[in-house]
Amino acid sequence: MPPRSQPTARQVRLGTELRRLRDAAGLTARQVAEFLGSTSAQMSQMEAGIAGVSEERVRRLAAHYTCTDQELIDALVEMATDRTRGWWEEYRNALPPVFLDLAELEHHAKFIEEISTAHVPGLLQTEDYARAVIAYWRPELPDSELAPRAEHRMRRKAVLGTTPYTVVLHEPVLRTRVADRRVARAQLDVVLEQSEAPGVTVRVIPFDVDGFAGASAELLYAGGRVPALDTAQRDTPQGSAFMDAAVQLLSMRTLFRKVEAVSLDPSRSRDYMHRLAKEL
Repeated sequence: MPPRSQPTARQVRLGTELRRLRDAAGLTARQVAEFLGSTSAQMSQMEAGIAGVSEERVRRLAAHYTCTDQELIDALVEMATDRTRGWWEEYRNALPPVFLDLAELEHHAKFIEEISTAHVPGLLQTEDYARAVIAYWRPELPDSELAPRAEHRMRRKAVLGTTPYTVVLHEPVLRTRVADRRVARAQLDVVLEQSEAPGVTVRVIPFDVDGFAGASAELLYAGGRVPALDTAQRDTPQGSAFMDAAVQLLSMRTLFRKVEAVSLDPSRSRDYMHRLAKEL
């Protein structure tokens, strides 16, 4: 398979998981290259997601690494043989790669869990709200660049209804008028509507709840076909960070459960949002 110039995040993750299996087996890239009749350079490309890998090779490597987790092996084969060209690829030359990576992650997720403390998350945003948020943080963007960002965000919402989605919102998220009262009220109406949609769970943390750290809890957690292939995403001062190391995933799962535990249940959350709507 020819080298890829721009591997997707999913292709890079496949390479990362193959490297982890090799490391767990205590083998060097050179040793495995000799086993495959390949070269260290080709091994490096494969483990970086630059070079593709066939189903036969994935299974052969798994056997050589003495990996007995059949569910993980099947999941890796699925990643290796997936030839889907997602809608997000239409934006490859128009938006930064992180936009495409996030859409791809959500598309393949078996479930999505999110904590939002600053803004309504992208999967629930109206177009007016999305444009206001983007323009606020990137005021230098001309409309020709703002428009595809907002459009991309709207298209991400296609996963709702097919992928189980649970979001925990801190009260300020629902009160903040990113644009004006009209946009804020319309946005809250959409969150309320989605809270009753199949597969969507919305929970609210009121201002006066004890034991919540606020902004530091921002998180998106996407479930993989097997837990080892889960991915967490957080925004940092350096940009968007994707995490997939086992210790990181455990920490993020623990954080989500901790935050979820102090939130109102879905029914009480809807009642709370209805009361907020009367104040906007």
